[in-house]
Amino acid sequence: MIDQKIYIHADGGARGNPGVAAAGIFLDYPAEKVRLLCGKYLGMATNNFAEYQGVLLGLEKAAELVKGGAEAVFFLDSSLVVNQLNGLFKIKSALLGELNLKVREKEKLFTRVSYTHIPREQNTQADSVVNRTLDAKKDFSQFI
Repeated sequence: MIDQKIYIHADGGARGNPGVAAAGIFLDYPAEKVRLLCGKYLGMATNNFAEYQGVLLGLEKAAELVKGGAEAVFFLDSSLVVNQLNGLFKIKSALLGELNLKVREKEKLFTRVSYTHIPREQNTQADSVVNRTLDAKKDFSQFI
């Protein structure tokens, strides 16, 4: 059976907190042999806002590639966001609460969505996309 999982390494960062921010993803969809790097420039924002934007970007790009029936498997280096998305941490910020609701809505496009915390050293591709986007101060998307 073909692996109907889409793997997404997501990251977000701000230079200063708040500061100039960006979100980035490395997406791997083995069933279709698709690999994508994508960055979104956010302007002024906090690190946590940028991390959530990385998840939203991952869900949006994954939804564009799959036509239902796929599982989205996320890897993030933000323990706060992972624990909030897994329902283990309370969301105190109204803005992050709104972003969490947007994530929940987009999750409905998939059969299952999971979030796993990984060390920063294992999220280098998404992190490099964030830095590339911050340096360029504009969005980008590249199939690899």
